[in-house]
Amino acid sequence: MEMIDLIAQFFKDMPRQGPGSQENTSRALSFIPNLPENAKILDVGCGTGAQTLVLAQETQNIHATIHATDTLPIFLDILQQKTKTAGLENSVCVENVSMMNLPYSPETFDLIWGEGSIYLMGFENGIRSWRPFLKPGGFLAVSEISWLTASRPQELENYWKEIYTDIDLTSRKIALLEENGYTPVAHFVFPDDCWTTHYYNQIRTRIPNFLSQYADEPKISSLIEEFSQEAEMYHRFGKYYSYVFYIAQKNEDPVK
Repeated sequence: MEMIDLIAQFFKDMPRQGPGSQENTSRALSFIPNLPENAKILDVGCGTGAQTLVLAQETQNIHATIHATDTLPIFLDILQQKTKTAGLENSVCVENVSMMNLPYSPETFDLIWGEGSIYLMGFENGIRSWRPFLKPGGFLAVSEISWLTASRPQELENYWKEIYTDIDLTSRKIALLEENGYTPVAHFVFPDDCWTTHYYNQIRTRIPNFLSQYADEPKISSLIEEFSQEAEMYHRFGKYYSYVFYIAQKNEDPVK
């Protein structure tokens, strides 16, 4: 089994595929004022859709449509079932789409949402690539791994620089938004329970059964080791970094 398939199998039965919480998603959405009636929202890299359901539930009053996109069919199948169970199937369009090559027309969406997903493209590449799909004055809400302090232990620095070279200070992320045609609206750091209660504790609970189920897979040990190391890093050094939610509004394009 390929590593991506193992990862999909591991996370498919978890509430979330990354740090976060329903309250966190609601808080980010609260900073976006006056979405129009029949708003179109793009949820990029939706996974099994924990945040998708929150977005759909909280925009029902304006009859918004959520286009929930991912490249893993197993995640999309689960989200499809969740929307039916919640009675939200008319509010959510589940689409097998790559964030690297979005098939939509320019200025389609009132809001683009990327909760824990933009790292797959890199922050600046993502905000630049997705901007054309926003309507004039549309909003972007993305969470991004960010340094919280100007200095940190070298061990931690080396760990994250190897995994994700785009990690940087919150101030730099805000500057990138400004440099790429957005006005920052708000940002906030994920609370600790988004990492512990809603993510790493869920991973620890999942590991024993998963190891038993896939004991013959040669890549299983390295995958579990990776999860364990990531959780240990956060336990030891969580005061130096976190996900940060960035909410910004698309500026008008300059007159040529």
